[in-house]
Amino acid sequence: MTAVLDEGALAAHKAQVDRDGYTIIEDAIEPGLVDALNDDLCALEQTYGIEPATNDFEGSKTVRIYNLLAFGALYEQIPVHENVLPVVEQVLDHGCLVSSLSSIAIDPGETAQPIHADDQLIPLPKPHVPTVCNTMWALTDFTEANGATRIIPGSHLRDTSPDYGKPYNSIAAKMPKGSVLLWHGSLWHGGGANTTGERRVGIAMNYCAGWIRQQENQQLGIPLEIVAGFPKRLRELCGFAVYNGLIGHINKHSPAEMLGEPPVGNRMVWDVV
Repeated sequence: MTAVLDEGALAAHKAQVDRDGYTIIEDAIEPGLVDALNDDLCALEQTYGIEPATNDFEGSKTVRIYNLLAFGALYEQIPVHENVLPVVEQVLDHGCLVSSLSSIAIDPGETAQPIHADDQLIPLPKPHVPTVCNTMWALTDFTEANGATRIIPGSHLRDTSPDYGKPYNSIAAKMPKGSVLLWHGSLWHGGGANTTGERRVGIAMNYCAGWIRQQENQQLGIPLEIVAGFPKRLRELCGFAVYNGLIGHINKHSPAEMLGEPPVGNRMVWDVV
């Protein structure tokens, strides 16, 4: 059974993010979906010959597959998942966007990723309102030994970002397969070292506020004919909508019209003031 997020659960997760910078949603993802994602990611890795990078941030023994929404309908379920998106909307708002969608498979022998904050390249004084809310889907068990994400609770409230490469005391966000770790973009964190003989697999489903530029360019990275087949909510999350009656319009029209959607009034913010 997967979790069912009622209003009380949503409020509790939001309160923990406000206080600690993160929350864990256990039993969030259906076992069948977890298995299907694991199988398809293996197939993509083999088909495209994807290999680890050669830098200390992405890892030299970590396989990452980017822009997953371009790789089939299976991945369309991730950004709109009913046990995850409502929590993200509590942290950001309903106008949030898909910032990036990728897989992260940490193989045996990988060292710990440097501690960082996902919003530290955004030039805003800290602490600040959430601009980024990211999630990590556990497609395998996440343990301290196999590379569970390392976090520093409460660090999202600090007035600085971490010094890249500097050691910090952190804890492992341990969680069973099918769980989701969700965090404020200012939280200091990093992937853990894998000292086991097995791969740790996760999906990094990252969101940003509707007024922040996305990490991966969804409008150019996903062919329009693929986006045209997305459900309406997923189209909006990919940026084919207008935020607060202003941000993202094309000559006072919604970019959704590029997908064949009919005009829906196109009332801009200055039309209602």
